Amino acid sequence: MTEHEVLSALRDVYDPEVGLNIVDLGLVYSTAIDGSRLRIAMTMTTPACPMHAYLTEEVRETLLSRFEQLEDVEVELVWDPPWSPEMISTNAREQLGWR
Repeated sequence: MTEHEVLSALRDVYDPEVGLNIVDLGLVYSTAIDGSRLRIAMTMTTPACPMHAYLTEEVRETLLSRFEQLEDVEVELVWDPPWSPEMISTNAREQLGWR
């Protein structure tokens, strides 16, 4: 399992309010692989986001189901740096109609 594979798997997790995956939305800040354990640092578009519990559980479930060797996935919500629209990928910007 590589960081690239982890990020690829996380592209299957969509923010239901925006309709974009969390990687292209810029919510995933880092991944740390330690044998059978994986730590994901991610944020929300705002600290008041009502979807934080849903999205963190979706991240855990997606990764545990995709990678059999994982025993534990820790998802840490971080707020620094704060998320901003500049973190959205070029592809996602085009999907939103932003040029």
